[in-house]
Amino acid sequence: MHPAYTLVSPPETTASVVVASPHSGRHYPRSFLRQSMLDERSIRSSEDAFMDMLVEAAPRLGAPLLAAEFPRAYIDLNRSPDELDPGVIDGVGRVAQTPRISSGLGVIPRVVANGRAIYRGKLSREEAGERIAQVWHPYHDQLDTLMRDAHGRFGEATVLDFHSMPHEALDSVVRPGTRRPEVVLGDRFGASARGDLVDAIEAAFLDEGLAVSRNAPFAGAFVAQRYGRPSRGWHAVQIEIDRSLYMNERMIRPNGNFDSVRRIVTSVLARAIAATPGAMPLAAE
Repeated sequence: MHPAYTLVSPPETTASVVVASPHSGRHYPRSFLRQSMLDERSIRSSEDAFMDMLVEAAPRLGAPLLAAEFPRAYIDLNRSPDELDPGVIDGVGRVAQTPRISSGLGVIPRVVANGRAIYRGKLSREEAGERIAQVWHPYHDQLDTLMRDAHGRFGEATVLDFHSMPHEALDSVVRPGTRRPEVVLGDRFGASARGDLVDAIEAAFLDEGLAVSRNAPFAGAFVAQRYGRPSRGWHAVQIEIDRSLYMNERMIRPNGNFDSVRRIVTSVLARAIAATPGAMPLAAE
């Protein structure tokens, strides 16, 4: 079985931050591709391609990097394992119809970008359960362990959950005469992270010349909801970056700005890590 994730640990952990990339996985099992009616490029359209490469400096900055190996089209690690879609999983009984399930974006997605169906038919309940057991649970068990370790060591833990968004995703929220956001920070409207940390991340992106929006149209999904518990000292910030800044979305390959955007993300990571408790004192020991 292919591993569910890649974990790159720092030479020395000097921050209470965990950097995560749950949608950049690009291991597409052959059995999955045979089940799909999409071509290789189409099935990758929901992938946060290369995001793990943009955040690869995290371990050098003292924070562990957790990156998914399997793609979002196969299983969505930013969903609850209970978000089962009867439209794609056979044998699922009556479930609460959340907007994500209704749109085909449950834990086992029914569609990729632009609502294109992934499968010819339905998956068995057993196969869906195997994906959750073999991929979802190992990834979240590891993320939970990293958060607990950080909290035990520093008294606080923060997951920076990095994603990318299609350029067209903001078409419906951009008002005429205003600049299109290039970064969307989601903290569930203040419920998943302390405000000064989100302020620091926003300021870091703004100082790099990027336009930033908060919670619109992405306020944070399952990871932010599960791991963002400020009253317990657990914080979660979802960070969405416009794909067109660093990649050719149609061809799914880095563009000429990739290294520049990676430098920007590295700078933002450094400032975010510096804004967390314990980072500077431990580094000075």
